[in-house]
Amino acid sequence: MARRQHLTLTVVLGFVVFLSLTYFFGSSSTNLQRGSYVHGAAPDAKVAPGSIKAGHDKANVEAPRDSKSDSGFSVDFDNLPSLDGDSIAPKLENATLKAELGRATWRFLHTMVSRYPEKPTPDERKTLESFFHLFGRLYPCGDCARHFRGLLKQYPPQTSNRNAAASWLCAMHNKVNVRLEKPQFDCNNLGDFYDCGCGDDKKDGKGGDKAGKDKKAA
Repeated sequence: MARRQHLTLTVVLGFVVFLSLTYFFGSSSTNLQRGSYVHGAAPDAKVAPGSIKAGHDKANVEAPRDSKSDSGFSVDFDNLPSLDGDSIAPKLENATLKAELGRATWRFLHTMVSRYPEKPTPDERKTLESFFHLFGRLYPCGDCARHFRGLLKQYPPQTSNRNAAASWLCAMHNKVNVRLEKPQFDCNNLGDFYDCGCGDDKKDGKGGDKAGKDKKAA
């Protein structure tokens, strides 16, 4: 009787051990399948070599930043403003302000081209040409700007060198004077009237006297 009980207990313990091993290996297989789902692949799906590692890299490594955007400023070259549009500013009704603005503007323009390179690069030539076209849209006197844009179409800016740019601008100045019924400007004395400050430091005293005379003449 005791032998039968011992045999029965042995069989029961063996069955319990079998069930325990079956449960252990079954749960391990289930965990592996769940792990594959975490990485985005089904158990039977074919995963390309290195794809799981690549997924980890994308998750753990921050995407590189574009150094050009660090300043917060970027230029969209596909949406640059049109150079051939109409005047942005309305007509300037105040005659006194219009005259003062004109004198200051011509002084600025003539001084600018007097500092223009004698042998400009293609980029510098394009920059000066674009400036005059944008100037023709932005000038605060709308009707004046419209007239200047008409001159640009008929007489495109000359940008090959400093003398060409200065002569072209002086010619445009005289055409504006014709419209305003003002006397013609002597382009041969352009450098004497609009002193660009290009002289040597030793001549600063003389240049200052001439600048004072030019200010009175303007």
